Amino acid sequence: MDQIRITGGGPLKGTIAISGAKNAALPLMCACLLSEGTLRLGNIPHLADISTAVHLLAQLGVTVTMNGDGQTAKDADGHAGRVLSLTAGQIASTTADYELVRKMRASVLVLGPLLAREHEARVSLPGGCAIGTRPVDIHLGALEELGAEIELEDGYVVARAPGGLRGGVVRFPQVSVGATENLLMAASLAKGETVLENAAREPEITDLANCLIAMGAEIEGLGSDRLVIQGKPTLNGADYSVMPDRIETGTYMAAAALTGGDLTLTGTTTSTLGAVVEAMERTGVEINDDGNGRVRVWRNGARLKGTDVTTLPFPAFPTDMQAQFMAIMATAEGASLITETIFENRFMHVPELTRMGADITINGNAALVRGVDRLKGAPVMATDLRASVSLVLAGLAAEGETVVSRVYHLDRGYERLVEKLAACGADIERIRE
Repeated sequence: MDQIRITGGGPLKGTIAISGAKNAALPLMCACLLSEGTLRLGNIPHLADISTAVHLLAQLGVTVTMNGDGQTAKDADGHAGRVLSLTAGQIASTTADYELVRKMRASVLVLGPLLAREHEARVSLPGGCAIGTRPVDIHLGALEELGAEIELEDGYVVARAPGGLRGGVVRFPQVSVGATENLLMAASLAKGETVLENAAREPEITDLANCLIAMGAEIEGLGSDRLVIQGKPTLNGADYSVMPDRIETGTYMAAAALTGGDLTLTGTTTSTLGAVVEAMERTGVEINDDGNGRVRVWRNGARLKGTDVTTLPFPAFPTDMQAQFMAIMATAEGASLITETIFENRFMHVPELTRMGADITINGNAALVRGVDRLKGAPVMATDLRASVSLVLAGLAAEGETVVSRVYHLDRGYERLVEKLAACGADIERIRE
């Protein structure tokens, strides 16, 4: 398996272009199933999860073409990136096989669109997840509120809606990004009005809603926890550009903070980062968003200060930034308490950071981080996507050489990570095996 080798110690300086958001692109791709027309998505990142989604959609009968580095015709923001054209003129199959679903849990997002358009779907249960359980029962219970008949057969969700889905009031028992996305798509073709209460408010939800509106959907309440959807008989194709990746943005902000560097991030914004900006500024990081897609992040030489964070749904601190923030706190002055409320197994990077000299004590869902003067390079092993990048960040700031193994996780969520960091002065290389 490939490894990443880093010799740390130097500040990062330069400019990094932020890619389109994986967590927005995947549901947007699934939205193509709602229309016979062509959905053209710009600013698509080149990632393993995107490739998996393409294979899944092709298996369902979607025609997929890619333009390497163009933009959508209506991309007013000018974000560079690949353009993916998706045409679901006819659905060839309503079955999402285990072999593809097991590679990417977001595959369950084909359930709502297939059920809404074809009135039936057979989707494999996603199975386990390294960072904790992500039950689909919230998705299934909500779809039943719209008239779906659901059974579990041989590891598959078998869903039917013989007369089509009908509008209703769905109150999610807990905030779920995936369930909100599935129901938002399903309700767009349901008969009548659907109200989603206790809906997730993440920016990726708003991005999906805006795309659906461009396809002809009628949705109110964007950005709130109450979404109202007026179902339509059909939706159209559309041109749409994927939002910039807020987690990639936060990750490179963390890289500037850790190394005492000065980075300018382009094609992005801090407005979708929620509590991340405030937390970083409390540590002493300087952040300037010019409002035109350029965010400058720097540290003026002073040692960062420890601060506490708790992961919660947007707009609070995102769980997808927890590992990166812990890497920052590992060398900050004083102690910090990082509390994880979203996933039960999301401290698996802690033993690896400890191998690099970090002083971290776990108590239940809280990690007490006592800052040390300097981390030291060591061989470490990645366990999931965000844990992987936290170890790369730690290696950038550590003394000596760090070798990160099992970096295939990074290919799921970070486009050209090594190249982007190397262009800003990092001593980093990917060792291919």
